Amino acid sequence: MATTSFNLRLDQDLRDRAFPVLERYGLSAAQAFKLFLNQVAETKTIPLSFDYAKDEPNVTTQKAMLEALRRTDFSEALTAAESLKALQETHDA
Repeated sequence: MATTSFNLRLDQDLRDRAFPVLERYGLSAAQAFKLFLNQVAETKTIPLSFDYAKDEPNVTTQKAMLEALRRTDFSEALTAAESLKALQETHDA
């Protein structure tokens, strides 16, 4: 298969923000761009959303985490069997 070269200019700020994300996925910029172009070619659409690992939990999760850290009364803790039963009842409702 014949190959071709392609040069891309981008803002330094964009590069500085994007490349670490690619690196977390174990990708070079060239590999990521090839993946993008393959997706465009296969689907004939522009992919507008990707799964990504967030550095911070969302607001709802942050609140739940704080509540859990502040909790001191564990007298109402359920056993594993009780938890499964409660989950099943919620699911069946």
